[in-house]
Amino acid sequence: MGWAGEELKEVDLGDRRLNKRAITLLDTLAAKPTLSIPSACSGWSETIAAYRFLDNDAVTWEGILRPHWSCSRTRIACHKVVLMLQDTTELDFNGQSIDGLGPLSYEAQRGLYVHPTYAVSTDREPLGVLDAWMWAREPKDANGQRPGIKESTRWIEGYERVAELAAEVPDTRLVYVADRESDMIELMARAGELDTPADWLLRAQHDRALPNGEKLWQTVTSGEELGGISFTLPARDGQKARVVRQQLWARVVDLPHGKNQTIRATCVVAKEIDPPAGSTPVDGLSGDLTDRVGAIAQVGEKNDRVPTGRRRGHWRAEN
Repeated sequence: MGWAGEELKEVDLGDRRLNKRAITLLDTLAAKPTLSIPSACSGWSETIAAYRFLDNDAVTWEGILRPHWSCSRTRIACHKVVLMLQDTTELDFNGQSIDGLGPLSYEAQRGLYVHPTYAVSTDREPLGVLDAWMWAREPKDANGQRPGIKESTRWIEGYERVAELAAEVPDTRLVYVADRESDMIELMARAGELDTPADWLLRAQHDRALPNGEKLWQTVTSGEELGGISFTLPARDGQKARVVRQQLWARVVDLPHGKNQTIRATCVVAKEIDPPAGSTPVDGLSGDLTDRVGAIAQVGEKNDRVPTGRRRGHWRAEN
């Protein structure tokens, strides 16, 4: 049995023929992931069979992913630490006659949004997708407001799903990692309400005012530097690969939350040193927030950089 057969061994779409077709199609598309369905399939008959499968009302994305979720949990349980990465991407179907689509970045564009939770090991080994939020935006009303559920909810619900998984894998430390849009005090508060069963590491976008009136970035960078990190930035958009060196600062801070309440976190700030002339500094001055108040002592360690080892993946996920 091949990889697809093992991954979908427990698939149940209500018909053995559909189960078999799911495995065959996964194997076909995985072999040529950058191609369209007709280009990946071997001939017209296989292409038609693929489209009939996808058009079958009994076939749902949850039904296909359910056995993969189970396999992913098994793989996660084999690791001491697993990063649970979250981000949002567009599925652009502009110009196609498909029901149920909504606006994308521009109101005239049509498609869907998907917000998955992607599990990877600390060695960046892919372990699988654990959850996915998928939705179509509603058009803005006459006042320029968009009706429907707040899209920011997906970040909090994503953490809740990771928290549920944490109870199933008690010997694995889960770290919820998310980009700038997740920098919400409500998410941090929700984690606290759940007794923080999974750590969180958020790319900070708000230079918050702290209870003493000082600003977050200035407060963190006013202290002594903790050292630095370096990594190779891959070539992209006509730019050559280059080595990036960043200075690091870290400090435990109390973030305002509601009236007379605070949430304690560690803020790690990185700034690129001497970027090449004509290039944009990586992140300029940016920070990460984590619940790990003891993270400062680990920043400079070679073998367990928390959260500096995670932040390089942060940057790549956002770019």
